[in-house]
Amino acid sequence: MSGIKGNPILDLIQSVPWEYGDIVCDYQVGLTTGLLFLSLRYHKLHPDYLHTRINKLGQNYNLRILLVLCDVDDHEPSIREITKVTVINRLTIFIAWSNAEAARYIQLFKSFERKPPDLIKERTDQTYLTQLSSVLTTVNGLNKTDVLTLASSFGSFRNLTEASSTELSRCPGLGEKKVNRLIDSFNSTFGPPNKSRTSNNQPGLPSKDTIQDAEALDLDLDFEE
Repeated sequence: MSGIKGNPILDLIQSVPWEYGDIVCDYQVGLTTGLLFLSLRYHKLHPDYLHTRINKLGQNYNLRILLVLCDVDDHEPSIREITKVTVINRLTIFIAWSNAEAARYIQLFKSFERKPPDLIKERTDQTYLTQLSSVLTTVNGLNKTDVLTLASSFGSFRNLTEASSTELSRCPGLGEKKVNRLIDSFNSTFGPPNKSRTSNNQPGLPSKDTIQDAEALDLDLDFEE
């Protein structure tokens, strides 16, 4: 980490080790991954700051991340403008809505530093992760990115179903609605198996057969190094 002393996010980064260093980015979360941090409130006061940081970054790092903290009400024009800048300058943008969520993103990036790329490779066979995805994406609003986040955070389907709303809400990208729908899906009652899935299920919830398939698989994904 470089010139970000005093940033309240530092106190929230607790699950991965970190130290100050002489680097051109704000957070170096891997040997070839550099992250710049930008508060929209600061951006409105200093609109040239982002361009200065990008110029200083040069062509360093294969994966270049811009983590934007949305801490203003009128954020849409600024985000559109910044998104254009990231496309031109080969950066990947992430939006955090609080200091806590920004810290969770940084911890997640760091924890994936030495993970193999298997999780994002195209899969043609029925692996645990694809089957877990087929189960969880039946919950209204949950996408494959959310599944990857949940899998890396909880490891197994059993651990996921036993997680509290507080634990689930710590995952980046999972807001209150997604968390509530996920918990509802795990705690729902289902009708007799001879009825159609449409009549059995509450809107946006996975079918009884889907849940039973996942439990039978005992989806235990080992993400330990």
